[in-house]
This record gives sequence, C-alpha cells and structure tokens, in this order.
Amino acid sequence: MTTIHTRLTGSSLRSRVTVLAVAVLAVSLVALIAIGSALFAVAGHRAAGALLSDRATLAQQYARASRTPEIFLQRIEGRSVRARLELADGEVFGHSTRDAVARRAITLKAPNSSWADGATLTLAVDGDLLGGVQSRLLIGMAITGSGALVLTALLLWFGMRYALAPLDTMTDVARSIARGRRGERLTPTRTDTELGRTAAAFDDMLDSLEGAEANQRAVQQSVRQFVADAAHELRTPVTGVQAIAETLLQMDADASAEDREQLLLLLVQETRRAGRLVGDMVDMARIDAGLALHPEVVDLVVLAEDQCRRVAILHPELTVVATGDAPTTLADPGRISQILANLIDNACQATPAGGRVEVAVAHAPDESGGWVTVTVSDTGPGVPDADRERIFDRMVRLDDSRDRRSGGAGLGLAVARGLARAHGGEVRLLPRTPDGATRGAVFRLELPLRATGRDQSAGSAAPHRQ
Repeated sequence: MTTIHTRLTGSSLRSRVTVLAVAVLAVSLVALIAIGSALFAVAGHRAAGALLSDRATLAQQYARASRTPEIFLQRIEGRSVRARLELADGEVFGHSTRDAVARRAITLKAPNSSWADGATLTLAVDGDLLGGVQSRLLIGMAITGSGALVLTALLLWFGMRYALAPLDTMTDVARSIARGRRGERLTPTRTDTELGRTAAAFDDMLDSLEGAEANQRAVQQSVRQFVADAAHELRTPVTGVQAIAETLLQMDADASAEDREQLLLLLVQETRRAGRLVGDMVDMARIDAGLALHPEVVDLVVLAEDQCRRVAILHPELTVVATGDAPTTLADPGRISQILANLIDNACQATPAGGRVEVAVAHAPDESGGWVTVTVSDTGPGVPDADRERIFDRMVRLDDSRDRRSGGAGLGLAVARGLARAHGGEVRLLPRTPDGATRGAVFRLELPLRATGRDQSAGSAAPHRQ
C-alpha cells in the first residue's frame, strides 16, 4: 500500500493567527493614517482659502480706517495670517510670506487712502503653523495606532487559548485513542460551524478506522481459523498415506496380490482426497486475490449434461436429470464447470440411494438483458433454516445426514459461490416452499447474460437419466 504524506507545518497556530491579525491591523492603521493626513491637508487647504478671503474683505475696511501702514498691518495680521504691504515708492511693511503656504497666498491692491495709493497687499497662511498641527496629528495617530497594535496582540495571544480549546480537545482524544482507548468521540453539538464540521469529520474518520481495524481482526481470525482447519483436514489424508505406505513397506514378500492391491487403492483414495483439499484451498486463495477469468462462449446446457454424465459413473444408484433451454453467454467454461461439479456433487452426497437429482437450465429475462440460471435440486434431507447461510462458509460441514459420504473439507460451496461472484453472478440456497412441496435442498447458480456475438440459443437438452 502506498503511503501519501501531506506535509503540515509545525508552527504554532496561536502565533500564526496573532501575527496575521496584528499585520492586518498594522496595514489598516497605516492606511488610516495616510488617509487622515490627506484629508487634513485637503481640509486645511480649504480652511486657509476661506480665512484669506475673510482677511481680504477686512483689509478693504481697515485700509480706510487706518491712518498709517503699521496700524493697518496690526489689524490685518493674526496668529495664522501673515501680511506684507509694499507701497508705491517701494517701501515694504510687514512680514515675509516666503515661509507661508504659497499656494494659499493672495495678492491684491490696497484700497485708496492717503498712504495706500498704488500699494500692493499680500496675504498668506502661516505654513509652519499648519505643518505643526499636521505633524502633531500624525504623531498622535501613530502613538495611538502603536498602542492599539500592542493591545490587540496581547488580547489575541491570550484570547486564542480559549478560541483554540476545541483543537486541544481533539488532540487529547486522538492521543487517548492512540494509547488504546477506543470508542472515544468528540460528538460536536453543532456541525454547521468550521470546528463542528472538523469534529464531525474527525469522528467519521475514527469510525472508519475502528471499523477497518475490526474487519482486519475478523479477517485475521478467519485466516487463522481457516489455516487451522485446513491443517486439521490435511492431517487425516496425510496420516492415512503415511500409514498405508508403512504397511506396504512392512508387508511380507509372500503377501497376496489382493491385499497389496487393496492397500494401493486406499493409498490412491487418500492422495486424491488430499489433492482435492489442496485444490480447493488454492481456488479460495485465488478468489480472495482476484481470480483471472478467461471468458468464452458457453452453453450451460452442454456443461450441465457433461457433469451429469460424470456423476452417473460415480453414483450409479442415483437418478440424475439435466433439462432446460437457455441462450449462450460469455463465461469461463472451466470455472463454470467447477461450479456445476461442486453443486451436483454436493447434491449427490446428500441424496440417499434411489434418490433423484435434477439440474434445470433456464433463461430469466429482465430489462438489463437477463440471467442464465442453473437450478440443482435433490431429494435429500435438506438444509436446516439455521444453517442456510452458514453452509457457504469455509470449512463448514453439516450433520451426517447431509455429509454422510462427502469426505470433503467443506469448501465446495464456498468455492462455488466465490467463482460465481467473480463472474458477476451468485449461488443461492432457495427457500423451502410454504406447502412443503420442496424436498431436499435447491441451489441455484445465477449468471448475467452477456452478448456472445452470435444470435443463437442453446438447444433444448434431452433428459439425461441414469
């Protein structure tokens, strides 16, 4: 199994969230200070224009009422307004306006008066005053913003402990489960939040992992039991082979040929029994690993007839009948023959002498194309209701009334079902009819009908009676 590693940084989530929040707040404060400075400049520009307009209006009035330029300038100038008066003869009164805000300076002719004839008046807002106010505003905003950043960082650092408490709970539960305390869950009260969805996903993951762990334990237990049962089943034929071989070696040279032939026959029977068990075990292993099929055009009626002829030789005391009519389909003929052999052999082993085994092939059409079925019924004792599903388990044999002559290891039906499922089909034990008309057991092989590339059906097979 390929392990996919997802790299996860080990830095503290608490630190990362705090740093990120402080960084976002710092950027916001810088932007706020820049916007505030720009707005202050615009507002100052407008206020300076309004102030100069008011001073210009006052200058018209004060010029007529002032007897000297000095008195006129004292009335015009203020804390934030600078004035410069240049008379017609070139004499200058007042302050220089070079340091003022030049873009908000205005120049106008002084009104007619005894001293202001031909004079020029320049008014300007004091730039140092406006710059100082703006500087103090920026410094105050910077100090306030820095304090807000520090306070936010502290609150986030301690507040994140409460906010991340659910993650600590998840960590504790995960560590507890890793120490062996299975069954613990987070069980979130709400699943419509981020942490709620995470906790629900965490619980689902734990359910899946514990379910997989339980299944793995069950599979391991099943494998151990299967190996133990197989070893027990193999011990009997191997012990028999060993005993017969030792008896043959120890026989006297003058022993009769009939005795030797009987021992050799027993030896062949035991080796066949061991070989059959090993073959079934190999088939089960292949089925579990994913059986490779070799599909061909298969006529199930012909395969059923072949198996009936084989069984007739082995069980001449039984009546075996094969009937039916069904289309050909695509399947692995060797594996289908193995399924039929297991089902028919199982029926023959359960049927007493003089009994009857019927093999019926049929077509069950449906919307998806239909199925081809093979029903094998016998006149034996049947299968108890408590064993109807257990009979398909590995290494399961029922009481002597049904297994009296099998000599098998209880793998035949398990192999048959596994091979059928590998074809996309199924082997079922049909229920008994309520009126009790059904005698013995009725097994049915169901295979999906697949197109074979030719439009023909298998001919009806004549009843084959032995």
